[in-house]
Amino acid sequence: MRGVDWFPLYLSLKVAALATLAALAVGVPLAWLLARRRLPGADLLAALVTLPMVLPPTVLGYYLLLVIGRQSPLGRLLEGRWGITLVFTWQAAVLAATVVAVPLVARSAQAAFEAIDPRLEAAARTLGRSEASVFLTVTMPLAWRGIVAGAVLAFARAMGEFGATLMVAGNIPGQTQTLSVAIYDAVQAGNQPLAAALVVVISVVTVAILAVVGRFARLTGW
Repeated sequence: MRGVDWFPLYLSLKVAALATLAALAVGVPLAWLLARRRLPGADLLAALVTLPMVLPPTVLGYYLLLVIGRQSPLGRLLEGRWGITLVFTWQAAVLAATVVAVPLVARSAQAAFEAIDPRLEAAARTLGRSEASVFLTVTMPLAWRGIVAGAVLAFARAMGEFGATLMVAGNIPGQTQTLSVAIYDAVQAGNQPLAAALVVVISVVTVAILAVVGRFARLTGW
């Protein structure tokens, strides 16, 4: 592994961790709304949540460019008001990874919420609990296994994200180059030893993380 630049591994882990947290923040409330179907147009919302799982990553990247690009209304607002440019930054890589990770969290959490006996939540309401209290003390403890499973899948997916990341974050060594992009760059440059080394790195790290999570799951009875 001599001569290997470890920055892509560091960036990939940072992007995957932040994207997983963001996916949990967005995906869990969406899953709860979909499980309870309290919104008009719930079927359309469910389709939109699932869309990143079936669209090609480059299409997702193109959509993101339309939203955060420097010529988009949001991009002009961010740059003009606060001097913030998202495109070709590591924050854009986090955004791209979040978009592909949200469906994994939302679908897994939705299945967990739907498996909860609604009479348990109703019993808590009869005791005077607010909706927020019911969610935090009854719904979440009963659904945590599904949420954790979704988070693990989201992290693994974010670690390997490539297409959308390349579209919005680019391939800038030392700034936005994740492991997946670095592998692509090495192959394009004909540097097969480096590509093979990076493939081994991302494979070992991903398997190690999944193995640790699996071990933790067995120890806790998850």
